[in-house]
Amino acid sequence: MQKAIVLDEQAIRRALTRIAHEIIERNKGIEDVVLVGIRTRGIFLARRLAEKINQIEGKNVPVGELDITLYRDDLSIKTKDKEPEVLGSDIPVDIHNKTVVLVDDVLYTGRTVRAGMDALIDFGRPGLIQLAVLVDRGHRELPIRADYVGKNIPTAKTEMIVVDLVEVDHIDQVTIHDT
Repeated sequence: MQKAIVLDEQAIRRALTRIAHEIIERNKGIEDVVLVGIRTRGIFLARRLAEKINQIEGKNVPVGELDITLYRDDLSIKTKDKEPEVLGSDIPVDIHNKTVVLVDDVLYTGRTVRAGMDALIDFGRPGLIQLAVLVDRGHRELPIRADYVGKNIPTAKTEMIVVDLVEVDHIDQVTIHDT
């Protein structure tokens, strides 16, 4: 059951604009930066960040897509007697010695990010991996923290954060639900 809308369309846009500025500032430009979105919503957030960076810097940032399905440590729990659906990854540039900004919608336990880092290493050895998330909801199980956060939303473990993006869900909003 939905409890509240915590980010609306404008708040998401502002958060992504701020993150784009922070990425540019922290990396002193975007020369060796590659954005890589984790399927599914992380890909759309990475594309939006690339558009914002282009508006600010007038330069394109390469954007990749990462499918972490086979890297998850809970694969056997999630798939239960069926084959996992692997959609594939696409990173259009060599990431060796690049700054890779891994992009995801929600940071929770850290396990998705760990799987993302494992998957990235199969594409090369980045010089640096940074993490950008729209929402950090806490409850980490692994020592992982985001470099760029749109909004920190402390939650109870009985709550769920739902990120809806227009590209998938036909609306931009972040809501909190009781499970």
